[in-house]
Amino acid sequence: MAHLLGAEGLHLEFPTKVVFDSITLGLEEGDRIGIVGRNGDGKSSLLAMLAGRMTPDAGRVTMRAGTRIGVLDQADTLDDSLTIAQSVVGGVPEHEWAGDARVRDVIRGLLADLDWDAPVAGLSGGQRRRVALAALLVGEWDIVALDEPTNHLDVEAITWLAGHLKKRWPANAGALLVVTHDRWFLDEVCTETWEVHDRIVEPFEGGYAAYILQRVERDRMAAATEAKRQNLARKELAWLRRGAPARTSKPKFRIDAANALIADEPPVRDSVSLQSLAVSRLGKDVVDLIDAGLTYGEREVLRDVEWRIAPGERTGILGVNGAGKSTLLGLVSGAVAPTAGRIKRGKTVRVRTLTQRLDELTEVWRDPVRTVIAGLRTSYTFGTGSKAQELTPGQLLERLGFSSAQLSTPVKDLSGGQQRRLQLLLVLLDQPNVLILDEPTNDMDTDMLAAIEDLLDSWPGTLLVVSHDRYFLERVTDQQYAILPGADGVGRLRHLPGGVDEYLTLRSALSSRSSSERSETRPGESPPGVSASPALDGAARRTAEKEASSLERRIEKLTAQIDAAKHSLADHAQSDYAGLAEKMTDITALEDEVAELELRWFDLTEQLG
Repeated sequence: MAHLLGAEGLHLEFPTKVVFDSITLGLEEGDRIGIVGRNGDGKSSLLAMLAGRMTPDAGRVTMRAGTRIGVLDQADTLDDSLTIAQSVVGGVPEHEWAGDARVRDVIRGLLADLDWDAPVAGLSGGQRRRVALAALLVGEWDIVALDEPTNHLDVEAITWLAGHLKKRWPANAGALLVVTHDRWFLDEVCTETWEVHDRIVEPFEGGYAAYILQRVERDRMAAATEAKRQNLARKELAWLRRGAPARTSKPKFRIDAANALIADEPPVRDSVSLQSLAVSRLGKDVVDLIDAGLTYGEREVLRDVEWRIAPGERTGILGVNGAGKSTLLGLVSGAVAPTAGRIKRGKTVRVRTLTQRLDELTEVWRDPVRTVIAGLRTSYTFGTGSKAQELTPGQLLERLGFSSAQLSTPVKDLSGGQQRRLQLLLVLLDQPNVLILDEPTNDMDTDMLAAIEDLLDSWPGTLLVVSHDRYFLERVTDQQYAILPGADGVGRLRHLPGGVDEYLTLRSALSSRSSSERSETRPGESPPGVSASPALDGAARRTAEKEASSLERRIEKLTAQIDAAKHSLADHAQSDYAGLAEKMTDITALEDEVAELELRWFDLTEQLG
C-alpha cells in the first residue's frame, strides 16, 4: 500500500503537561483508523497535528505530494451568514453538483429533511453538525480526518455515515482517521485502533471489539494498578462475545482467545436477582401509560400510548429528533401531564432523571467536589446478594474516574465528562427506583462509558434510556421501543423485538414512502435513486387494504398479549427460574411475530400510498 502521511518524533507539551513524547506513526492507503483514549490524553491534539492544524513542539509531519486532507473539527465552524446550499456546495451551479453521484448521496443521506435554501443560523445543533459533515464529505479527499463526527447525530445519521465511509474509497485507497467515543461506529468502520495514553500512541489491529481483546491481554501482564481497568475491559469483552455475536466476525478478532479469557466471566447482569430486588423496592406497579396522548397547541405529538412499565425493566427509547422522546419520558416522570388518556403510578415509585442539562449542579457550581459530596449519604449500596457492596460517595467517585486531587476542584472547572459523572452520582445517591437517562453519554470517553455501564449493571431498579449511542443503548438495556409516526403523522410508541436493526428498517420504509409521496407531488425533485411504489387499483387495491386492516388488528391483539405477559412477570415467583425462562421465551416468540407483521404492514402501506 502506498504511503500517504508520516509523523516522526512528535513532541507536544502544554505549560502544565507533556501530552506526547517522541511518537512516530504512519498512514497508508487503505487505512481506516479509530483513535481512542481517555479525555484529556491528547486524541484531538494528535488529529490536529497529523492534519496540519497544530504545530508540534518537536518532530515533523510529512505528507505525500498532492495528498488532499479534509478535516471535520469538533467545534462548530459554520458561517451563520450562509444558507445550507452555500455551506455545502458553495457557488457551484446546480447542474454541476447534481450530476455528481457522491454529492447527491451525501445530500440525500444527511440533509433530505432540511430546506436547501434555509439559513444556517436557524438550525439546531444536530442539524448544523449534519451540514458540516455534508460540506466535508462532498469534497474529494485522499485522507478524511473526523473529530467526534457522531456528536449530535441520531442513530439513522450515524448508520448512514458508517455506510458512506465504508464504501467511499476502494479497499486499498484513501485513508480515514476518526476520533470518537461511539464504540458501535468504531467497530463498524475501523480496521485498526490507536489508543492514546501515557504520552504514547499504541496501535491495535481491528476495530473496537478486537482492540478490547488485545487490551485485556496487555493488561493481564501490566502492573497491579491496571487491575481495575482490566476487569472492566474483561466484562465488556464478555458482553461483546455473548450479547453481540455479529461483532466477533470482524477480521483478526481471535475468537478462541476471547473464549478462553471470558470462560469464568459471569453474564454482565444477574437479571433475575435484579428484578427480584426491584419488585421488593417498587412493588408490582411502576408506571402505566394508558391510551396516553399529548398535544401542544395545535400539534399532536403522541397518541394512544399504551405502556405498562414493569419493575426492573431496562428499556431504550429510539426516535428521530423531535419525535417526542423527551415528552414521553416527561409523561413517565410526571414532569408533563397528558392531554389524553391517563397515567397510573405505583405508591412507592421514586423517579429521577439525568437530563441533557446539568440541572443538579447549578446550586453547587462554584463549590469544590469535596464539599458537594460531604453533605450526601454516608454510603451507597449496589449489587445483590453476596455481591452487594457498600461504597462511600468518595469511593463511588473514584469508581467513576475521579482522582483524589480532583476532589478539591470547583465543579465549574471540571471537564464536561467529569461534570456528567458527578451529576450521575448525585442522582444515584438520591436513591431513586426508576432512573431515566436522557443522552447520558455526552462528553464521555470509552473507558468512562464502560465504568458507567458497569455501575448500571448492578443498579436494581427500572431503567429508561434515550441515547443516540447505539452501543451504550444495547449494552445497558434489554429491550427497545421507538416513537414512530402513524399514517396521520402523529407519534405512537412501538415495541422493537428486533432492536435497533428493526428500527432502522422501519425508518427506511417510512423514508422511502415519504420520498415517493414527494415525488408524486413535485415530479423530478425526489432524491436520486428513490422511486414510488407501483400503484394498486381495482381488486388488487381492495385486497391490500383488507390485508393491511387485518394486520393492524392482529398487531394490536399481539401487543396487548405481550404487555399482559410482561405485567404478569411481577406476580411470578422469582425463585422459579425455569418458569420465568419459559414465560420470557413465549414473550420473545410473540415479539418476533409482531416484528414480521409490522414489516409486511409497511410494505402494504407503501403500495397503497
